[in-house]
Amino acid sequence: MPEPLGEAFTRLASAHPDRPAVTDDASSWTFAELEAHANRWAHELAGHGVAPGDFVSIALPNVAEHYALTIATWKLGAVPQPVSHRLTPGELGAVLDVVRPPVVVGLAPGSDPDLTPAGTTVLPLGHVPTGPDTPPPPAPAPPAWKAPTSGGSTGRPKVIVAGEAGTTESAIAGRAPIYRIEPDGTFLCTAPLFHNAPYLFSLLGLMTGNHVVLMGRFDAARAVALAAEHAATWMYAVPTMMGRMVRLPDLPELPALRTLFHIGAPCPPAVKRAVIDWLGADRVLEGYAATEAQARTTITGPEWLEHPGSVGRVTGGEIEARHPDDGRPCAVGEVGELWLRPEPGRTTYRYLGAEPRTRPGGWESLGDMGSFDADGYLHLADRASDMIVVGGQNVYPAEVEAAILSHPAVVSAVVVPAPDEDYGSVPHAIVQVDGHLTDVDLDAHVAARLSPAKRPRVWRRSEGPLRDDAGKVRRSAFR
Repeated sequence: MPEPLGEAFTRLASAHPDRPAVTDDASSWTFAELEAHANRWAHELAGHGVAPGDFVSIALPNVAEHYALTIATWKLGAVPQPVSHRLTPGELGAVLDVVRPPVVVGLAPGSDPDLTPAGTTVLPLGHVPTGPDTPPPPAPAPPAWKAPTSGGSTGRPKVIVAGEAGTTESAIAGRAPIYRIEPDGTFLCTAPLFHNAPYLFSLLGLMTGNHVVLMGRFDAARAVALAAEHAATWMYAVPTMMGRMVRLPDLPELPALRTLFHIGAPCPPAVKRAVIDWLGADRVLEGYAATEAQARTTITGPEWLEHPGSVGRVTGGEIEARHPDDGRPCAVGEVGELWLRPEPGRTTYRYLGAEPRTRPGGWESLGDMGSFDADGYLHLADRASDMIVVGGQNVYPAEVEAAILSHPAVVSAVVVPAPDEDYGSVPHAIVQVDGHLTDVDLDAHVAARLSPAKRPRVWRRSEGPLRDDAGKVRRSAFR
């Protein structure tokens, strides 16, 4: 019978009570301590009405408590829903309006209660659960094991509910080997847990007995130092982080490290080569996949040297490149829109707050563009959509434009990506204004409405309209 994840963690903690489970910037918990804290949270959440199948929104920074909340939610048969603690009140309110959780944990004390949907209890940052440290009564396996958030092309938030139930067999067992996450290692998590990839991969590590070392905020020198100090065997990164690390002087060899895995954005070839020169090709692994998980590619370092710039061959599901205009299959080397399809009979996700873009036969598109070489290796190109990837974080121009246009002096606004050596790309804004409006005024306006990655780095002015009479704009003309 499939083992629910909450029970699986109790078994793991019983087998290895004194092994380090999670270390954050302030503390380190053993598996027994994490189990006890998760149990206290489970009783607390149940007391606030959390029942099997409910969502629990977790708005915490990178702290050990984040995992205690996740495990507690599983123990109740509920679904953990990580959400950024950096969102502005309006952004967070929009997410909670989509999710409608019985409980949200981690809001700053004194947060505006009008944000929260009716019936949602807010447990603020720093709240200490008071329940007993014994496991709660058995509950069914969660219907989904995670439900991270993502932006949307309309600027509205969406939640991507995993298609797999919260059991070891469906969520953990088949995934960890694909990404070379070996049992009982040390996992260095460098990125925020409100992003799907670090949340997913660190849970794979934790649930296979790894010691997870969390960085509260990424710093290249500290990441390398932590990897050496804790003898990390697996490290998560995005290309922005990789570029910062390889620019450090006197990089250590990190002999314990078996895998540096990167995903989340296209990696500049110069950065990839520098990482391979530093660690050796055999220790570098790259992937391409979405939170929706319809299909994936992987590529090792030696493969990348044979196919530079590629994100690998398809290792799960199916991916096709097709002409955006008529849907015809693309020839070898020809760039087209990427369409993804999971294995037959497998449901990988469902949306809250959005609808997928589909075509007959079970194919879906996320708007990415790419081509396949003669050996079947995928090479990513530009996005079919206008999404901007800022250091691995997806930023949607429509949401940024909506925030800019809320200023009464802004007549029209267009947001486009611009290259950046550190982040890969960043938002730039072109605005048409009525009257005098300085860059400082615009910066202050968006800072109150958008989290840092979404804020334009440069403001440019237009004397005339930026959109046609139908409200359409060709962003490519502004790049």
